[in-house]
Amino acid sequence: MKELKEILTKVNSKNNRNNITFLTGAGISSASGIPTYRGTDGIWIKGTKYYKPESFGTFEHFSKNADEVWQYTFFRKKMFAEAKPNASHFKLVEIENTLQDRFHLITQNIDNLHQRAGSKTVYEIHGNLREMRCADECSKDVYEMSKEIQLKAIDEDLSYDEKQLLVCPKCGTDTRPNILWFDEFYNERNFKLHTTLKIAKNSGVLIILGSSGATTLPNRLVEQTIKYGGAVIDVNLEDNNFTENFGDKKKFYKFRGTALDFLTQFQEAL
Repeated sequence: MKELKEILTKVNSKNNRNNITFLTGAGISSASGIPTYRGTDGIWIKGTKYYKPESFGTFEHFSKNADEVWQYTFFRKKMFAEAKPNASHFKLVEIENTLQDRFHLITQNIDNLHQRAGSKTVYEIHGNLREMRCADECSKDVYEMSKEIQLKAIDEDLSYDEKQLLVCPKCGTDTRPNILWFDEFYNERNFKLHTTLKIAKNSGVLIILGSSGATTLPNRLVEQTIKYGGAVIDVNLEDNNFTENFGDKKKFYKFRGTALDFLTQFQEAL
C-alpha cells in the first residue's frame, strides 16, 4: 500500500493523537476456521432448525428459549476452544510489543483468540463467551462461566446439574452470556462504548481488519477518528458498509487483501 509509510510518518510526527488502533471483526478469525456471522457459512444452526443471527441472537429469543441459547453457547465455546490463533493474531501481538502504550486493539469478536495469542490491550465491544451476568440485571456483577459445564456438540443438550450452574447466585433467576445481542444497545459497562470512542478520537490511524461495518459502534469509531484528523484504513477482501459510509472521505483508505498481507506490510513500514 503506497500511502502506508506516508500515513505512519504523519502519525509519528504528531505530539498527540499518535496512537495506532486496530478494529477487528470476524474476518480475522476465519483463517482459524471460525465461520463469519454474515457469510455463507454464517448461519446459526440448532438441530433441524435454521436461524439467521438477527433472529436467534436476540434477548427476545433468549427470554423464550434460554436452554436452547445456552446449549448453542456451549457449542460455540467448543468451536472456539478447538480453534487456534492464526498468523494475523500473532502479528498483532508483535505490533503491540513494538508500539506498547500507543497500541490499542478493539474487537467485535467474542472468541478470545486475541487474548490466547498474547494480546494485552483488548477492548471487547461485543462482549465474550467467558462471562455471564444476571438476565434480570439484579446487579452489575459479571461471573466467569463454570468450567464444570462440558462443551457441547451441536445436538448435545445441557444436563440438569449444568443448568444449575447457570443460575444467578444473587437472585436465583437465569443468567445470560455477557455478549451484545442484535436487539440490544452498546453501553460502557459491558461493551466499552465511551472508552473506545475516546480511543478512536485520539488515534492517528484506525485500521479495520475483517469487519464489514454492519453494526453501529464500529461506524461511530471510524467517524470519530476521521472527525478529529486521523486516517482510517479499511483492510478487507471486498468493499463493505465502511466503504459505502466513508469512501468519499479524504483520509479513508482501502487495502484489498488479507489481514496477514496488510500486517506484514505494516510491520515493514513501521
